[in-house]
Amino acid sequence: MWKMKYIVALFLLLTPLAALAAPVPGKTVLTISAGTATQTLDAAALLANPQTRDITIDDDVSYKKTMHYRAIPLATLLHGMKLPADSVLEAVANDGFVAALPLDLVTHTQKGAAEAFLAIEPPNAPWPALPGKKQSAGPFYVVWLNPSASGIRTEQWPYMTAQLRTADSPAKRWKELAVAENVSLESPLRTGQTLFATQCMSCHKLNGAGSADVGPDLNLPMNPTEYFKADALKKYIRDPSSLRHWQGMQMPGFGKDALSDHEIDLIVSYLEHMAGRKKQ
Repeated sequence: MWKMKYIVALFLLLTPLAALAAPVPGKTVLTISAGTATQTLDAAALLANPQTRDITIDDDVSYKKTMHYRAIPLATLLHGMKLPADSVLEAVANDGFVAALPLDLVTHTQKGAAEAFLAIEPPNAPWPALPGKKQSAGPFYVVWLNPSASGIRTEQWPYMTAQLRTADSPAKRWKELAVAENVSLESPLRTGQTLFATQCMSCHKLNGAGSADVGPDLNLPMNPTEYFKADALKKYIRDPSSLRHWQGMQMPGFGKDALSDHEIDLIVSYLEHMAGRKKQ
């Protein structure tokens, strides 16, 4: 018996504390990083939080129907954490999708404005599979109440989220995205740049700049405006399947509720401009 106690004591002395504190295998966890502070929360703890409540999303962007969730306000999760100035909240998904959410939107609690929630998939009652996919939107999914009040875009509903982290805004973080300095501040090209950062960079990089790793870089080695006719590219953005099909296709396209025809024109104009600004 004393030998067994000795072996156990020796094991505890030699095992790193980090290993002893590691999450239990099988637990669903969310990592939140703000500045230098990091915390890890598991689904059970979030579901037990008194601020978690039942919400109904009438027109869920991902499920295309009314959905019911147990969810906690993102403002509650971030409360008390030091949020660096001029930063965004990146929601990092298990599949490489990265959405950049403006902090003023996710921390805003003014009545009548859009309100961001983190929906939590109950381990014992998983959500249904997403349309056309084998996976659900879990384990965590950023959803919005009253999204139209603040102009929330479709790519600002990141599902399969595993991590929330603060980061510099795309424009500050990556100079490779910038239009030429001689472009006026009122130019539609700058609007196209903003739309690209919100709607396209959740999956794509440009000039090697970006956090996502789902789709290809849209400027290196070639820009799509260099091998697509303009009308075909706009049609491809609207509905990729209208041009071609391939195994493993992930890009769903953007309906008019996500991008108007004019907004697609602005993105294409920005891409045309950036084709002459490749960063090798």
